[in-house]
This record gives sequence, C-alpha cells and structure tokens, in this order.
Amino acid sequence: MPDQSLPEARTPESAVREPAVDPGTGRGVSRRALLGTAGATGLVLGATGGAVGYAAAPARATPLTSVGTGRAVFHGKHQPGITEGLQARGHLVAFDLAPGAGRKEAAALLRRWSATAERLMAGEAAPHDDTDVARDAGPSSLTVTFGFGYGFFGRTGLEKQRPAALDPLPAFSSDHLDRTRSDGDLWVQIGADDALVAFHALRAIQKDAGSAARVRWQMNGFNRSPGATAHPMTARNLMGQLDGTRNPRPADADFDRRIFVSSATGPAWMANGSYAVVRRIRMLLDDWEALSRTAQEQVIGRRKADGAPLSGGDETTEMDLEKTDAKGEYLVPVNAHARITRPDRNGGAAMLRRPFSYHDGIDADGTPDAGLLFVCWQADPLRGFVPVQRKLDRGDALSQYIRHEASGLFAVPGGAAEGEYVGQRLLEG
Repeated sequence: MPDQSLPEARTPESAVREPAVDPGTGRGVSRRALLGTAGATGLVLGATGGAVGYAAAPARATPLTSVGTGRAVFHGKHQPGITEGLQARGHLVAFDLAPGAGRKEAAALLRRWSATAERLMAGEAAPHDDTDVARDAGPSSLTVTFGFGYGFFGRTGLEKQRPAALDPLPAFSSDHLDRTRSDGDLWVQIGADDALVAFHALRAIQKDAGSAARVRWQMNGFNRSPGATAHPMTARNLMGQLDGTRNPRPADADFDRRIFVSSATGPAWMANGSYAVVRRIRMLLDDWEALSRTAQEQVIGRRKADGAPLSGGDETTEMDLEKTDAKGEYLVPVNAHARITRPDRNGGAAMLRRPFSYHDGIDADGTPDAGLLFVCWQADPLRGFVPVQRKLDRGDALSQYIRHEASGLFAVPGGAAEGEYVGQRLLEG
C-alpha cells in the first residue's frame, strides 16, 4: 500500500462536485422529485465534505442530509472517478466479453454503459428498466469509470491498438493471487456517497451488459462518510492509519504528466486517459492489532494519531529520513513503509491512489476477511506502480501484515465529449 501516493492538502477544482441544483428554484433535484436539502449545504459537500481522501484545513462539517446533492460530471477531459475525492461506497466489477462478441458488440455495450452512467450521475433514472432502488436519492456524488484489460484487444481484433503499458504486471513475491478474481476484458469502477445509489448503478451496469459480456469478478468497498468527522480530513484504513497523506494533487505542476497519458506518450485513443492498477490487499488484522501502537508506528513510519512522520512535525511536514535519536538510530526505520515508498527513493515514481476498504465476512476460525481494494492511477504503470511494488517486495516492514490476493491492470481512456461514449475513439477509430 504505497504511502507516497495518497491525497493531501487542498481539494482540487477537479474534485469539486457540482451540486444537483435547479437554477430556477435553488433546490436540489432528485431522480424524480425535488430535494429540499440542497442549496448552500450542497456546495459545502462539493468543496470539502466529498474529498474524504484529502488532508484539509478544519472547516464546517457537512450535514449528512446534504450528501445526496453532490454531483460529478460525466462528460469531460478525463473520466470521472479519478481526481474526485474518496466516496463512501464503491463497487469494482470486471467483465469478460461473451463468446462470439467482438468489436461491434463491445462498441454497442460501451454506448449503453455511457448513456446509463450519464443519466445516473445526473440523478436521473436508468434509460430503461429502472429498478427504483435509488428513487428517493440525489446523485450522491456518483461516478462511473470504464477501462479495458489486456484480453479486450485480442477479442475485438484491436491488438495493434493495445498499448505497451498494458502488458501484464510482473509477478511479485508478496502475491497470493486468485486468478478468478483478477484481470478481465472490461473493468468498471463505481463510487458514491450513498450505498443504495452505488448499488443501483452496479445493477444497471450489470443489466446493460446483456448477452455481450459476463461478470468475471465483483468487489465491494467503503470509506468514511462525508460529514462523519468534525472537519474534512485524510481517511483512515482498517489498520487505523491515516491513508492519504502524500497523494499527488491536481494543483502540482507535474500532476498531469505523472497521472494522465498525453498524445505524445501513448496511442491517440488514450489521450487524457490513465492506467488503473487494482489490487485486493487482505490485511492480517489479528497480527497487526497484536502490535503495540509504537510498533505499528515503526512499521509505517508515521504517528497513528495524526499521520505525522516519526521525524517530527505534523501530517504534511516533509519526512526527514536522516534524522536520528540519541542512540544514532533513524527515527524513521530503514524498512518503514513510508520511507520505502517515497517518490524521491523510487526515481520519482508517482501514483494517485483512490482506494476503498472492504470487509467480506469472518472466516470459520474468527479471522476477518478485510483489507483494502487498492486502486491507483498513473500515466505508465511500468514507471509508477511496478518499481515501487518491487521495492516493497524487497524489505517493506508492512509486508508481513498484508497479502495481495487479486490483481488487475486496465487502460482507462480519456473522458467522453458531449454526444460521445467512452472508448469511441478506440472502437470506431
């Protein structure tokens, strides 16, 4: 779980969610009725409360009654669900194209999926056969994101368009992968600040697949709900650690270069897109929780209470890797997770993390099946995720408390313009 790539500081403009407000009345619009809880409180959610993954200055908490008014935009330069702040609920699902389905069927499917995503993100009903699951809710900052796996290109006759950056990830010593829950031809990420809204989108996407594609695997995740803390702050993972301190920010001068593909660095159809690495990382919580707080902090390299580096300061203070104690020992241990994953120790490798926690029940021996649905974004996974994970394999103190159980790599094209569907430049180019 590389620390170097977690969101910090201000919420970027691209993460501000547009409140679903009728400009004529000033009231929020739900799927079939006006919401009475929109207005100014919706703006607070968009600007701060929705950015759960970003460390921010204290601000007025967002009332939970306004959560439904947050709205992300489907059409744009980039697909939604990348630069927005963490959402309270998420679903990841991978599909394989059905036998006999090819480029034509894939194009029709992406066209259906894009139309459905656009409507649901606006707080409207699905285009057909709506289930009414989210009938009374607003958009709830719903985002739906689509990507292509390695096998998609062979099944659609587009092998020549498959980017080199999508080559399968190498094996890592920490892998214990279940191949049935890894990879896939198509990948969909769904996030929302309301569980019913997120499930409604998942169900609509599944129904839209029809006979063209079949579910390969599906995973469910969650984060802290907006408004659950006195002020917006970096989220915590199931180990109790602040998980988001050093993420690249859209305001950074080199953010686009590190996170998004340009026409000069990738195929034209991937311009303004990104690559998503998806890993199901089980946390061995019984072992972790047996450690003292001091021992946990030594493993991570940061204080558990506030995320500050063990070298001193607060959460946003630059870590001093050379600082020692009275005995000459490094304050941040040499195998601390935060030390190993620093970009300046990995050739500048950077990733934008947008994870979800998960809990899939308790095993017969009482062990919780819980951990992190790790999702990270980068312009080139061979320069982003791979070198950092290799280094973690060689000596990360955290590695004995986690287990990588599933993996996937997906090419996520740029956003669809008005009147277009996601992936149109690839499938109709």
